[in-house]
Amino acid sequence: MFGEWCGKHLRAATAVVSLIATCAAVGGVTASAAPVVDSGSELAAQVAPNGSKLDHVTRINDRELTLSVYSASMQRVVPVHVQRPAGTSRPRPSLYFLDGGIRRAKTDVVEFMADKNVNVISPTGGEDSYWTDWKNPDPVLGVNKWKTFMTEELPPIVDSALGTNGVNAIAGMSRVGTAALQLAIASPGLFRGVAAYSGCASTSDPLGQQIIKLTMNNYGKGNAENMYGPSNDPAWAANDPYLHAADLRGTELFISSGNGLPGVYDRVDGPDIDGDIGVLARQIYAGGAIEAVANYCTHRLADRLADVDVPATYSFRNSGTHSWGYWQDDLHASWPVLARSLNL
Repeated sequence: MFGEWCGKHLRAATAVVSLIATCAAVGGVTASAAPVVDSGSELAAQVAPNGSKLDHVTRINDRELTLSVYSASMQRVVPVHVQRPAGTSRPRPSLYFLDGGIRRAKTDVVEFMADKNVNVISPTGGEDSYWTDWKNPDPVLGVNKWKTFMTEELPPIVDSALGTNGVNAIAGMSRVGTAALQLAIASPGLFRGVAAYSGCASTSDPLGQQIIKLTMNNYGKGNAENMYGPSNDPAWAANDPYLHAADLRGTELFISSGNGLPGVYDRVDGPDIDGDIGVLARQIYAGGAIEAVANYCTHRLADRLADVDVPATYSFRNSGTHSWGYWQDDLHASWPVLARSLNL
């Protein structure tokens, strides 16, 4: 913990460590949460119980940096983009925003979160693997232990390196919305809030399995049987948020979807269309069909949560395809729920 006045220019040195101790002792400085500097001794201190560690830090600007985290379970380095809070006068909570660069490029998450007192944590690498632990190595995707990474390896390193207060929420869109729910269920209490935009919570019924297999074929290119085994393997049900909806009790939830009909962003001048009629057609027909399925899944989840008496905030739009403009709106709409879960 550092004073606001010294946190801005902290360098790793014995003298600075001594100064920090002095500040704390006299009580004349407000605690702050400055990120680690790129020095051997401080990097070495950022280690998870299983040996995962902070490999190095790359500074992008005064508010953004990349933590390169070595995952012991996958034996690879995972880049984790961080956007620091608006104010660092005291430890702040963390929003795990899945995943990586494409969400920052396609939405205004960086700008929207700029005035929020929260660390925005965006790891990259598990998006094509549903951010889950796979039963077997995959010839294309390799060893995938993303649930372990997200629930056991990354959080303690983030908390130590950034000086957070340990309060977390998680958000994701499309297939990553499914993963956000899975991760919250897998580690009770780790994520106090979840926002899932246009995801499909069901993973073990025939429709849910087919969605995952189609997603793999079109994006990840991995073999879904390497993830949870053949269709009758119990691992499919064990990782199904729909079946385990009761385990979300006590978690602040925001669940959203459109209905697949063309809406305000499905036009030639819409986001990412750039006047291309072909792109617009795919968004309307393919994106419309995908969102209609997501809408069905989302309503099923709502019914299931009601059956097990778990409250949630819902946004069922009366139009909208499976596309970025709507997810940006959903991010904005979900912020009050996420902020409440983060005690902001």
